[in-house]
Amino acid sequence: MDFDEIYTQYAPAVFRICMGYVNDSSRAGDLVQETFISVWQNLSSFRGEAKISTWIYRIATNNCLQAIQRDKRTPLVDLPSELPMPEHDSKEEQLQLLYRCIGELEELERIIIALELEEVPQSEIASITGLSHSNVRVKLHRAKEKLSKKFRAYGRF
Repeated sequence: MDFDEIYTQYAPAVFRICMGYVNDSSRAGDLVQETFISVWQNLSSFRGEAKISTWIYRIATNNCLQAIQRDKRTPLVDLPSELPMPEHDSKEEQLQLLYRCIGELEELERIIIALELEEVPQSEIASITGLSHSNVRVKLHRAKEKLSKKFRAYGRF
């Protein structure tokens, strides 16, 4: 598989994973770019011991975690805790709410949810995160419960 094929196949999923971390399409686009620069630079050293998707998602996850660490060192301006939401949500607004709620989860929960949304098998999520398969199932269940509570808090569930 050449780089163009890899990019075409995996860039949309990587973008959605990054959105789960940063909830900002511009930043997510930057993270996708950083991810595929790393893929390009290291493609020749990919040994095929894991699926290429696992390898790419791991690179994306690492880039997102590094971005979060950089952000923690940079002071942010607080936003109002209650932002007005329109009465009738469009799909885009619903997606923004989903990403906002995912962004409020802990880092590891964001990784797991983002990969689950991309329909990555839980065994592969375990490989990407370094957790056991059973631990991934537990963390996924807990993260879904937290998201449900957040949706209810926004009156959207």
